[in-house]
Amino acid sequence: MVIIGIITLILFFSFLAFYLTDPRRMINGFLFNLLFCSFLIFCLYLGFSSDIMIFRLFALIPLSAFLLFISTFGLFTLGIGLFLNGRILMKKESRRISNSLTLILGVFLLLLFIFRMVNPERFLPFYFEPLYAGAYLIVVYFFLHLTNFLTAYFLYQFNKPKYNQDFIIVLGSGLINDKVPPLLASRINKAIDFYGKQAAATFPPIILFSGGQGPDENLPEAEAMQKYAVEKGIPSEHTLTETRSVNTLQNMLYSKQIMDSIKVGKYNSIFTTNNFHLFRASLYAKIAGLKSQGIGSKTAFYYWPNAMIREYIAIIVMQRKRHTVVVGTILGVSILLSLLLVLFY
Repeated sequence: MVIIGIITLILFFSFLAFYLTDPRRMINGFLFNLLFCSFLIFCLYLGFSSDIMIFRLFALIPLSAFLLFISTFGLFTLGIGLFLNGRILMKKESRRISNSLTLILGVFLLLLFIFRMVNPERFLPFYFEPLYAGAYLIVVYFFLHLTNFLTAYFLYQFNKPKYNQDFIIVLGSGLINDKVPPLLASRINKAIDFYGKQAAATFPPIILFSGGQGPDENLPEAEAMQKYAVEKGIPSEHTLTETRSVNTLQNMLYSKQIMDSIKVGKYNSIFTTNNFHLFRASLYAKIAGLKSQGIGSKTAFYYWPNAMIREYIAIIVMQRKRHTVVVGTILGVSILLSLLLVLFY
């Protein structure tokens, strides 16, 4: 029990050290998940090795909560939920591939559930077993990676910047008929809210609107965003525009150039975006060399699952070299083992 307790404490302080140093890390999710598992094991050991009833209850509560989560969000239940969410989203939003990701994933999980029930491995020749095991290992790898991503994402939502910011970067997300749509308006409103609170507490920051002109737009996003904010009462002299960027990384890079030119690198800044986009945007800020942390505006619940799937796909693309190495290694070893079985058995 002492060893388990020491491991739990080490994981706790390791997580705190990484998270407080920089909350924009995937490893924060990994360390927190290890800490949770270690704490769960410690509670179970403490409870079932003691004759004191309160300790047993202390052990059973986290175990029951974990089992309830698994039973509630099992593969079949999750598949049905995603399928239904996909139908709702496509009714409320446009019928685009980008809005059908929950529907596609829900169907995939239901097929995977049926696949596991049928268990086709029993019908395969024995020399295919390494390939089957390799495919299963790849699924487990991405499941663990997804778990770490979701944990890191939720932890980042607790980020609370201080009211000492020189700049607030507002990330663009596209116009509709050259007007600010609700999704983008929520980002601007989040910046306006922070601007008002800081102005009342210390000094007013500069709001930097970042977004270029799309092929179907008659003006840059940043200019439409600036106009929206000024109409909401923000003084125009407290606003700036960055009109060249076409993606989040460029939002950060070009905004940094503007801020550096004004404050010569000595400034505090944050950025605002929708909460589902917050963690990935923070990674781009880090790549761009910005110390900026983000604050997120709320997103309609029905829209959130599909948006999170898009975010996770984007995270995989960002880390594609690492995933290619891992998946390639697993496939290579699986194929080699299968060939050895064919040749020598």
